[in-house]
Amino acid sequence: MDSSDAADLIAEIHEDRADSEQADRFRNRAALLIALLAAVLAIGGLGGGNATDDMIDANIRASDTWAFFQAKNIRQTNFEIAADEIEASLSAPGLSPEVRARLTRRLADYRATIARYEDEPNAQSPNDPLRGEGKKQLRAQAESFEAAREQASQKDSAFDMAEVLLQLALVLGSVAILAVNRPILILSALLGLGGGLLTINGFLLIAPLPL
Repeated sequence: MDSSDAADLIAEIHEDRADSEQADRFRNRAALLIALLAAVLAIGGLGGGNATDDMIDANIRASDTWAFFQAKNIRQTNFEIAADEIEASLSAPGLSPEVRARLTRRLADYRATIARYEDEPNAQSPNDPLRGEGKKQLRAQAESFEAAREQASQKDSAFDMAEVLLQLALVLGSVAILAVNRPILILSALLGLGGGLLTINGFLLIAPLPL
């Protein structure tokens, strides 16, 4: 081996070392990205689970409240029918004063009950439409539960989409490490960024998804 061959060999060794160091730096950065993506995925999974629980809870509450509303409506209708019958009886001739007075009192009670079924605010918070047991209050409560359910559904959809993007980003990040491929790693980072933004949106619901 002459001096020029030795110089070429030394240069190749240095190049190999430089390539190895560059590949190690690349892999380290890719591994850091994967760790970050995994952390965001775990946080998003927790948020998605909570959103699902909130959606189920709001749906149950809305269903129960509407059932209570329907029960009130049926009872109110029964009292309205009975009140109409009493009014018809009062218009009949030949009623004694005692019977007329008794029917009048009963009619007043029925009308009061009908009004109470329609609007019965909470005694402690009379101006709060979400408290009370009248049909007016029950309708407002049921609609508020439905709104909460829709909001939780929007959050759950954001978390679901975020999970898909983050899972793809993790797969591509692993491929990038094995292949030492920078474009794949960049694509992984972009998907991870999208997943991260969707995760944030799942918590804050800044931009509801058109789903």
